[in-house]
Amino acid sequence: MEETHHKFMQKALLLADRAEQQDEVPIGAVLVYQGEIIGEGWNQSISLNDPTAHAEIMAIRDAANKIKNYRLNNTTLYVTLEPCSMCAGSLIHARVEQVIFGASDQKAGAVESVYQLLDSNDKQHRVKWQGGVLAEECSSKITKFFVTKRAENKATNKKTEQEPSTRRNEEHEG
Repeated sequence: MEETHHKFMQKALLLADRAEQQDEVPIGAVLVYQGEIIGEGWNQSISLNDPTAHAEIMAIRDAANKIKNYRLNNTTLYVTLEPCSMCAGSLIHARVEQVIFGASDQKAGAVESVYQLLDSNDKQHRVKWQGGVLAEECSSKITKFFVTKRAENKATNKKTEQEPSTRRNEEHEG
C-alpha cells in the first residue's frame, strides 16, 4: 500500500510543479478510482482569478466531469498539502472515500492541524485520511517556493526604494 501511495503522491508532486510554473503555490492533487487516475488538479487560483481553484477542487471537478457524476464514491484523493476547510468540505460532499496528503498545513489545515473537519461530523459522509506521505518532499517544495518569492519581493522593494519615482519627476518637470 505504501508503494501505491508514493506512486500517486509523486504524480501529485509533478502537478505541483505545473502550478509553480504558472507562478501559483505548488500544490498538486490526483483523484484515483480502482488504481487509475480519473482527475488531476493543481493550484490555479491566481491564473483563473478563482479563489476556489485549489488543487483538490480542480481534481474533483476534472474527475466529476470525466465520470459524469458529482458523487465520487470509492475514490482516493492524493494531495501534496493538507486540505483547507473549503477542500475538506468538498471531499465530504463529493463522497470521496479517502484523502492522502503529504505535508501538514499549520496555518489552514482542516484535517488534523488547525481543524479536524473530516472527523467532526457523524451525520455526514466520513472521509478516511492519512497524512505524511512523502511529507518532507511536499513540504520542501512549498517552503522553497515561498523563500524564493520573499527574496524576489525583497529585491523588487529594494530596487523600487532606490529608483526615484517617475511620476514625482514628471510633476517637477511640468
